[in-house]
Amino acid sequence: MTARRLPKEVRPFIGFYRLLRNMGFPAAPPQAESFIAAISLLGPGSMEDIRQAAHATLAPSPERRGEFDLLFRTYFFGEASTAAAADSEREPRIKDDGGKPEPQPERLVDRKSGASAAAAERLAVRYFSSSDENGLIAFRRAIGASLPVRRSFRTVRTFAHGELDFRRSLRETVQADGDVPSPLMKRRKQVQLKVLILIDVSGSMKLHTADYMKVAHAVVQGADRVEVMTLGTRLTRVTSALRVRQRAQALARTADRVDDWDGGTRLGATLLALLSAPRLAAYANGAIVLLLSDALERGNHDELVLAIRRLAARSHRLSLATPLAGDPRFRPETAALRAILPMLDDLVDGSSIGALTDFILKLGKPAKSAEAI
Repeated sequence: MTARRLPKEVRPFIGFYRLLRNMGFPAAPPQAESFIAAISLLGPGSMEDIRQAAHATLAPSPERRGEFDLLFRTYFFGEASTAAAADSEREPRIKDDGGKPEPQPERLVDRKSGASAAAAERLAVRYFSSSDENGLIAFRRAIGASLPVRRSFRTVRTFAHGELDFRRSLRETVQADGDVPSPLMKRRKQVQLKVLILIDVSGSMKLHTADYMKVAHAVVQGADRVEVMTLGTRLTRVTSALRVRQRAQALARTADRVDDWDGGTRLGATLLALLSAPRLAAYANGAIVLLLSDALERGNHDELVLAIRRLAARSHRLSLATPLAGDPRFRPETAALRAILPMLDDLVDGSSIGALTDFILKLGKPAKSAEAI
């Protein structure tokens, strides 16, 4: 139902529901209907009654109730609060390339250095070299046959090493008027495991982002069921941009799509934003998840630990490829790395295209404990 068709009395409450959706609250349409119904039943005598009805029906999570009340006061009372700033500091935006494009920021800067990690959001553009590497061409051809597979519930016809397909055999017998043909055999179909690539595009990863994007493009082109997202102060899905066959065009579209190149990093909060969106979180279910990041989380790393724990529970295999591991002296000594290490299947060298592609081609082999490093 459009806003023009809604009764005049209902429009403010539907507007508040839409605001919550835009701010990343997981409120479903039936909850909006329950919100309106609760207000009708209460016959509210004050705005506090409406706020209580909103809490009961739209059900904000405990950690976001303060933000929920802030949005309520801003929307209904017109208080001059910084709701947008609260969104920027607490909950990263999700930008899905399957949805409507977001407006471009007013100021875009192109910075040349990214030696340290920060939490502040800075928006920037990025330009990628169109140079080609023969190694990536060979990698793209080999990746499809190298990734692990699982047995599907679907079956396909086979002539050997299968089991009797009783249903199809019986149908063939009926169609042949009772003559007994050769029995038909079937086997479970083999399907490639899903792959989810998460690329940290913060300032501390600037020297490696271009290489990671080239590898991600090769994986998308050479394998099935691959999803790619970027992580910084925002979460951006760039899979459709990388499906363009010509690498230069694909990387140019990706550069236009991502707004937070070489900015701050809120890795834990951004991963939690991914897991809070059911459609995006489904990409991690039973998937090989490859996180390309230095995992340099500033401040409290509790959100990162929680996100990695949830991601590990959903995924088939969770691997962290960090450029720091390219140094033979590297040891996971930061508090964040030590905390997430038991949840990782792999902690590997992500300092170069060669090291990363070699690891991806070996994903079909059993994983060693990441704690063995």
